[in-house]
Amino acid sequence: MTRARRPMRAVATATALGAAIALAPLPSSGAGLAAHPGSLDEPAVEEQDASLRLGLAAYHDLHPMLNDLAQSSDRVSVEVIGSSAQGRDLLLVTLTAPESTAQTHQQDRMRELITDRPARAARDQALARNYKVPIFVNANIHGNEWEGTDAALRLVEDYATSDDPGVEAFLASTRIHLLLSANPDGRVEGDRRNAHGFDLNRDLITATQPETVALREALIRTQPALVVDLHGYVNGTLVEPTTPPHGDNYEFDLLVRHSYPLAVEVERAIEELAPGGTDGVRPVQIPLRDWEQGWDGWPPIFVPQYAALHGAVAHTVELPLRVNGSSYDLPEDELRRRASVNTDIARAALTATVEYAVEHRTELLADHIEIFRRAAAGERQRPVEEGLFGVIGPEDVYTTDFPRAYVIPAGEGQRSAPAAARLVDHLVANDVEVTRLGLDTSIAGRSYPAGSYVVDLHQAKRAVANAILGRGADLTDRVEAMYDISGWSLGQLWGADVVTVPERYPLRLVGTEVESADPTGDLAESSTGWVLPMADPADVQAVSTLLGQGIPVELLADGSVLVPYRYPWAAGNVTEVHGVILEQAPADAAGEPLAPSARVVGVAGTAEERWAFAEMGLTVEPISTRSLNAGLDLSGLDALYVSSGMSWRELGPGARAELRAFVEAGGGFVGRGSVGAEINDALDLLDVAVVPGRADANGVVRVASDPASPVTSAATEHTFVYSPYWFTRLGPDVRADQRLTADPLVSGHWAGGTDGGQEAAVGQALVVSGETAAGTRAVLFGSEPLFRAHPKGQYALVGRAVLWAGSEGAPGTDQAEAADESDLDDGRGL
Repeated sequence: MTRARRPMRAVATATALGAAIALAPLPSSGAGLAAHPGSLDEPAVEEQDASLRLGLAAYHDLHPMLNDLAQSSDRVSVEVIGSSAQGRDLLLVTLTAPESTAQTHQQDRMRELITDRPARAARDQALARNYKVPIFVNANIHGNEWEGTDAALRLVEDYATSDDPGVEAFLASTRIHLLLSANPDGRVEGDRRNAHGFDLNRDLITATQPETVALREALIRTQPALVVDLHGYVNGTLVEPTTPPHGDNYEFDLLVRHSYPLAVEVERAIEELAPGGTDGVRPVQIPLRDWEQGWDGWPPIFVPQYAALHGAVAHTVELPLRVNGSSYDLPEDELRRRASVNTDIARAALTATVEYAVEHRTELLADHIEIFRRAAAGERQRPVEEGLFGVIGPEDVYTTDFPRAYVIPAGEGQRSAPAAARLVDHLVANDVEVTRLGLDTSIAGRSYPAGSYVVDLHQAKRAVANAILGRGADLTDRVEAMYDISGWSLGQLWGADVVTVPERYPLRLVGTEVESADPTGDLAESSTGWVLPMADPADVQAVSTLLGQGIPVELLADGSVLVPYRYPWAAGNVTEVHGVILEQAPADAAGEPLAPSARVVGVAGTAEERWAFAEMGLTVEPISTRSLNAGLDLSGLDALYVSSGMSWRELGPGARAELRAFVEAGGGFVGRGSVGAEINDALDLLDVAVVPGRADANGVVRVASDPASPVTSAATEHTFVYSPYWFTRLGPDVRADQRLTADPLVSGHWAGGTDGGQEAAVGQALVVSGETAAGTRAVLFGSEPLFRAHPKGQYALVGRAVLWAGSEGAPGTDQAEAADESDLDDGRGL
């Protein structure tokens, strides 16, 4: 359906901005916040910078431009907040009226008060008068969506020296923080992704990349009330707010009362430019008003949706005229015309946002504080008013029931101590308060030992905590289609046991708020060796380290790893370095020797999958159709992992022969999805039929694992699927390692039906393995255990799979290759 437009009044002009605010002047020492900008080291000129063909600012132009602005204006300060994957600076510019050191400290105290004691902040009249409301502009997070950077630069240039009273008054009441290019590597290369191959605008809730870590930290530190994220390309210009479903952890009634009127103001500002006609720009689209579905605000993987968890009214603005992809090959004059139009539109969107912040400063700040006050008080969400602005329908009206708390147990009640520590550290990094119990404590009728962690949901950042730890929701019946993933629970997918405490239970804690998790490594006293449980990627890292040292570890039948008793120094090192826990091995424990070459895995997969292998400490040998056709020799590998980038049809005779020779010699094979299944069939490995699920299905699913499987014996009860596959008609030598349970979807979107739907998937094998008559081992995954480096608790499944598949009869596994013990048993450290 198309929602009706609602007439809106005109925004204030720039010269009228001063009348919209009445701030008490802060005492000034004459030394402004921007008076000590420092000096940026200017990078070398890169003549191949993809921005240049569009007539836009090259990355190497940013530093000298900002140095000049910071030196010529006391309203501009610049800082380097991090580095990209290739080492380029991430530049954050702040625009505001000059501040003395005392004024800056006063702003810091007020900002902290808003989240530390929001009820008091709501009553603080001095804060209401003097607090500079922060606005955050994020540009160029997709490297080949360039123009947001140039629009942000223009705003900085215009405001740095403007003598317009309205601009001066605005800068006295706010700070504008501008991350000029969130993906400078992609900007230079003309690539959507960063240099590690990640789409950074899908990485916010997990923050695996250096760029997103820096962006996350900047958002938390500046605590913006408004966020604008500049993208391209949707014609006409797309301006959020989104269609439903909206993120269930947001105080949507407070956010939408600003996000929709602001979108209309942005629309008007763009229309005043009179784009269209020969420019080829269509009318602005506001999804909440103009779309029925398909541009939802559900997963906190995008910048605006993540920022909203921290209390920001946040928008994506998609500029209209495409200049990337195949359009980049257009004549240079046309590219520059399009880029110029896009830059003008982005600049108008920023101006409208600034003007809205000034005109509505009082209510915007009050609602920003109210978000945190409700959360800290543990109050229920308020439903948004149906019919609001003429665009809010019943599909927009819903609330979430927050639990009282989450507990991450310590001791025997915890599946994986390294996973628990990783989750605690991630919560803290996302500005969530976590308490370490100082005493054994009973919560909701269950006893938890001292050292367990509690996340009290009566805190300002409960939205962030619940987005990370909560199970999410099944959206299948709420909407027909979703824009991206619909389920992401780190509490269920990161491998740690997390217990939900319902709201009805009181919470009385004796403990300490933590800045990081306690060290987790532990080495049991043993004269029989030690067992690595292989339940977490940290365990895989430890095995890789041991193999790299030449320690003759053994793969046990259940998929765990035996560390011989002769190497206590090596066992102790990995407990300290990787935080793993080594239990005493049974006296009769024995398994298959793993060779040092088991650390190297041939991977035909996505960039994210290659990154996940590296995070597990494994060495990746990239493989593709092209490299095999070019004569790549596989004989030095123990196992292959294949999920993409390989096509049997496109492999030449020599490449096919190389693959066949590899598996016939005992090389292990691990495949995922349709490509893995295709190569499995071509090599005649596992005797299975492959069934595709719905292509639009994704989310967290319940699974049951074979406790005797070397691949899944330590698996979690949940895993992640994205366009899932499952396996039927299993041959006599094929084991079903993991099956989907009844009612499999926990959170996400997976329509029903017998053709790839949930009903058809119930009880089906999601992971299978087996050994051929020739001794080749193979594993097939229908799930997504390495998806976007996201479900970290599933990494160990893949680590186990490649070690098991490559361990028996694989090239290079002769026990004689193990290092001489006399060279190792000398107490050396890492």
